[in-house]
Parts: sequence; C-alpha cells; structure tokens
Amino acid sequence: MKILLTADPELPVPPQFYGGIERIVDLLIKELRTRGHIIGLVAHPDSTSAVDAFFPWTGQRSQDKFDAMQNTFTLWSAVQKFQPDLIHSFSRILYLLPLLGSNLPKVMSYQRNPSFHTASWGNRLAKGSLVFTGCSEHICQIGRRAGGTWYPIHNCVELEKYTFQPTVAEDAPLVFLSRLERIKGAHTAIAAARKTGRRLLIAGNQVNTEEGKRYWQEEIAPHLGKEGIEYVGPVNDTQKNELLGQAAAMIVPIEWDEPFGIVFAEALACGTPVISCSRGASPEIIHHGIHGYLIGSISEACDAINELPKIDRHICRQQVEKHFSAPVIIEKYEQIYRRVFQALLTHN
Repeated sequence: MKILLTADPELPVPPQFYGGIERIVDLLIKELRTRGHIIGLVAHPDSTSAVDAFFPWTGQRSQDKFDAMQNTFTLWSAVQKFQPDLIHSFSRILYLLPLLGSNLPKVMSYQRNPSFHTASWGNRLAKGSLVFTGCSEHICQIGRRAGGTWYPIHNCVELEKYTFQPTVAEDAPLVFLSRLERIKGAHTAIAAARKTGRRLLIAGNQVNTEEGKRYWQEEIAPHLGKEGIEYVGPVNDTQKNELLGQAAAMIVPIEWDEPFGIVFAEALACGTPVISCSRGASPEIIHHGIHGYLIGSISEACDAINELPKIDRHICRQQVEKHFSAPVIIEKYEQIYRRVFQALLTHN
C-alpha cells in the first residue's frame, strides 16, 4: 500500500531532542516500510527519516494563517505527485480541506485534545472517507463528541532502544524527564525528593516564554545544587536510556490531562516505575501499585517513593512489551488502514 504520512511543520522527523509526535511518525515509517509499504512523508524540511518520497512543508507555523494556506497546497500537491492509496495525517486537519470530499481514504490521528469544531466539520465533509484515531481512550472520548469513528491507538516505543535494568542501586536517584513547565510538575517532584531525602535528576527542555522563564527562575533554579537536586539538561535517546535505566523511579506529577505521555512508556521499558497523577491517559499506562503509583499530593508522592521497593521492574517492562511496543501498535494501524480502504472499495 502507498501511504502518505504528515507531521506537524514545527519539528523535523525524527526530532533531535523533544518531539513525541515526530518520534511516533518516524517509528511508524520504519515499521511500515519493513512490512513492505511504500511511504511518502510531508514534514519539516530538515526531516531525515528514510522514506520513498519526501515533500517539505512550505510554512513552519501551525497556527499561522498564511503558513496554513501554503501547507494546504503543499499537501494537495504531494498527493497529486505521490498518488497514495491512503493519507495518514498527524498534522492539522485543515491541511486536508481540498481532499476531504474525495474518495481517497484518510486517517486523522490526534496526539492532543481534538477541536470539536474542526473534527465535526471534517467528519461531515469527508462523507465516510475519514476515520480518527486518538493516542489514548481519553482523547477518543473527547473526540467522539464531534461525531465520526474513533479508534484508540496508544503511542509506542522501540524496545531495542531501551535497556531493561532489573535492579538499581539502593541509593538510585529519582528522575524527572519532561518539558520544564508547571503542568509537568517538576516543582512537586522537587518537593517530594527533598522531603524523602532522595536525589533528583531533572532532564528536559526549558520553556522559552515569559511564564516558562519565570517558572524556571522561581521554582526550579533556586533548588539546583542543593540536597541532591541537579539539572542535566535536554537528553538524546542514548542519554535518556542511561538516565531512566539508573533511576529508582521516574517522577512526573502532571497538573494537566496528559494525552498519552510517551516518556511514561519509555521509563517502563527500562523497568523503571513511574510516579505521576491520575489525569488524562496516565491510568491507561500506569496501573497503581503495579507499574508505579498515581498520586494526588506531595504527601502521597512521598509515600509512593518509600513504597518503590514493592514494584517489580520485570512487570514494568512486560507492560510495554504487551501494550506499547512498536509491532503491537503498528499492527493496529495496519488494521485500520485495511478497514477504511476496504470500506471505501465496498461503498464504491
């Protein structure tokens, strides 16, 4: 099957550091080509994924109206040149506008909360040629309010990139790995680490907005270099594997409804339990008391840290092998491709 994939225009596929959606697209490309599919990609001009045909976006800002117009034309043009059997979009549904009324099968994947308005009109204009996926059941529940057919397909990880560590040292540190903004909860991780006397390694990108700078200056920076709290900066895949593998737990006490949280699955792939909050898709990844702990306060976070020896790191790894490994997830996408393709053939 000839499949045309699209990713958001802001980051290349794959990304060098942060970029969860772009990682998923890159992994999807690798697996689908291994299975014999012919893959085209529309993405940031610096993308380096090995594909059969590449079409760079002209505009690089998703929220800019002029860039959106350019990218809508770019996608239309790519379809004319590549002649795909199916389009799988991880970018804006607006870019599909000239193609929605055609019989070309389309899959629209959401890695964040879908807009009721755009999903609703997209479903109506497509007249059965478009299906939706969400990276969690949480996302699909939001999307179904707009109508259409929604399938939950979780994000996945390449198990080969993550070394399972069955044991760690008694004084192993806690790790916070995410963007350094309030909704990710680094301040709560710091508070819990200080109260329990545990070392905490903080990794991730700083956020270059006024709010992000203020958060760093007021709630992160004052604690660095004290009581075992350290900042190690952004990490690449090799560094991430090493960082997570040596950790007693990854602690990311989110303050928002996380659509999926691929770093949770990456930690579990190393055998490292996760401490987070029961919001968004986190309960779909972490079963409380089995793969880590879902907490609601600093006090509960401290209790979770003290209970970490009860978690079996083998079971953490098995959770990813069974539910979030690349072969498992790619097979689910292939099933949807076949389903929507056959449905349109039957209809026509």
